[in-house]
Amino acid sequence: MKNNLKNIIAALTMGLVMASCNNDFLNVDPLGEISESAVWSDPALAEAFVTGIYQGFGNGGFDEQMLASLTDESMFTHPGRGITTITEARSNPADIGWVNNTIAWGNMYSYIRRANIAIANLSDTEIQDQAIVDRLMGEAKFMRAYYYQQLARYYGGVPLVDRPYELGEETYEAPRNTWEETVDFIVSDLDDAASLLAGKSMAAGRATELAALALKSRILLYAASDLHDAPTAQGNSSVLAGYSNIELVAYTSGSQTERWQKAQAAAKAVLDKATGANYGLSAPVSQEEGIQNYINTSLSRNGGEADLILGRYFISAKRENGGRQGLFNGPNGYNNWAGNTPVQLLVDDYQMMDGSDFDWNNPEHAAAPYENREARFYASFLYEGAQWKPRSTANQAKDPLGQIQTGTYEVNPGGTVQTHFGLDTRNSSIEDWNGSYTGYYMRKFIDPDPAIVDQNTWQEVPWPVLRYTEAVLNYVEASIELGQEDEARNWLNQIRYRVALPAITATGAELVEAYRNERRVEMAYEEQRYHDARRWMIAAETLGRKANIISITGTLKPGASVSIYRHDPEVYDYDYSVFPIDPGKENRTWLDKMYFIPIHRDEINRNSNLIQNPGFD
Repeated sequence: MKNNLKNIIAALTMGLVMASCNNDFLNVDPLGEISESAVWSDPALAEAFVTGIYQGFGNGGFDEQMLASLTDESMFTHPGRGITTITEARSNPADIGWVNNTIAWGNMYSYIRRANIAIANLSDTEIQDQAIVDRLMGEAKFMRAYYYQQLARYYGGVPLVDRPYELGEETYEAPRNTWEETVDFIVSDLDDAASLLAGKSMAAGRATELAALALKSRILLYAASDLHDAPTAQGNSSVLAGYSNIELVAYTSGSQTERWQKAQAAAKAVLDKATGANYGLSAPVSQEEGIQNYINTSLSRNGGEADLILGRYFISAKRENGGRQGLFNGPNGYNNWAGNTPVQLLVDDYQMMDGSDFDWNNPEHAAAPYENREARFYASFLYEGAQWKPRSTANQAKDPLGQIQTGTYEVNPGGTVQTHFGLDTRNSSIEDWNGSYTGYYMRKFIDPDPAIVDQNTWQEVPWPVLRYTEAVLNYVEASIELGQEDEARNWLNQIRYRVALPAITATGAELVEAYRNERRVEMAYEEQRYHDARRWMIAAETLGRKANIISITGTLKPGASVSIYRHDPEVYDYDYSVFPIDPGKENRTWLDKMYFIPIHRDEINRNSNLIQNPGFD
């Protein structure tokens, strides 16, 4: 009882002491948190919040698994991580396959919510500097539009949430909006963003007026395409023809021609605004200049950064995974992982230096497939005999020249003929399990500086979220669709001149095919092909093709003597044979349900108003 009394007296005494204190002492803000009102009354805190919305960019397209490996650009070397679920058309609402954070439904909506919070609070803020408020509002609207654009180009029309939900609301189950409503919403946000950001000086990696115009160009190009015109789409696909909610993924009224006109005007607005972004788009250059031009645009340096409208930047000191492309995709003979390796289908679509098509039926081409190819070929691929970085100290004796070895060769040290398996093959003496199946490796986006040892060094090459060249290609496509072929060729040929290719003179259907191949090659590995093949509705004959590989054999010429292999056509006779990939590794198939990603059943279970995409009921 005595102890209890002491406790009561102590409590009462403390209460009296606390009551006598200054009220300010009682109302201190928590040291580990910042109140919402404080954030939106302080420019620095508001900016920090808006900066956080950019985190939804993730690694851009520089994850270990790349979207390119869902297409006829590349093959992912390490199966079993959801890639083949999509390439083999096995996606379903319970297992949709590989989806990274820049695509995932829930992740995109989490960042849309952040944008909505910013937009709502900036609309009624205590910040007095209107220029800062406008800039932050412009960035928030751009980012909301960007994340909705991501959802739209993978899923079609989606629920449009334009405000932050609060606790205790009657329902959180929003229905899907139509495709038309979704596009209109995105365009409206981008128009607002462009207006708010006009004249603002922005740091690299942040939204700008030009970025808003460029993203508007992209979404309107998609909107005008065949996949999103209901009569055309349903006429080309029985799955879409049988979909009773076609308005969720396509326009059901209006003029496709008018949509192409809007796409053309949006692209032209970018070209008119970005007068200083036309890096290399002037006159024909030499082959060496063309190679360097493409390297410069891919790495965003040495002038090529002018082509980058918006990038996701990486800081090597932070060791962000977006700086690991050399490790993720480099050759196993350099102790890298050979993740997303180019397939022969893509390699064959790169023209010859004179602008003619590569053809395995041409004996000269077949005998030397890596000679006299167009500039972007050499800037994009590591192939048999390509000069690359020095090998590691432990492996330089095996290859003192730093040449890519993707074949099987004869060597005869001491006069005895032996078989040497290339150091960059799956029979290599160096990490054979990480060797390419296809016989190629990526070079694009990988810093060639020998000081950057990809195995253990992070690089600082930005992911191209939006490029000026994409807007040029958008303008070319819309111009072709509107019958303005001279205008289309004029701009398309400027891209070709930059990489030392001659002008295109094609018309009609041949011009369409020439343009599509130009876009495929120029934008390789930039998350364009997956969307292009679908919106053009050519996926069955492109994405559905079996991946193929090359087998290379080097046989010593009579009298030749080689103790350590080196690529040398004067010493070796080379045989190049193309084969489909073993279907046990990947057996690509196209089904029309794959025009859109299925909405995961967990999302359907959370929201009874959601309607599933075509082919997944």
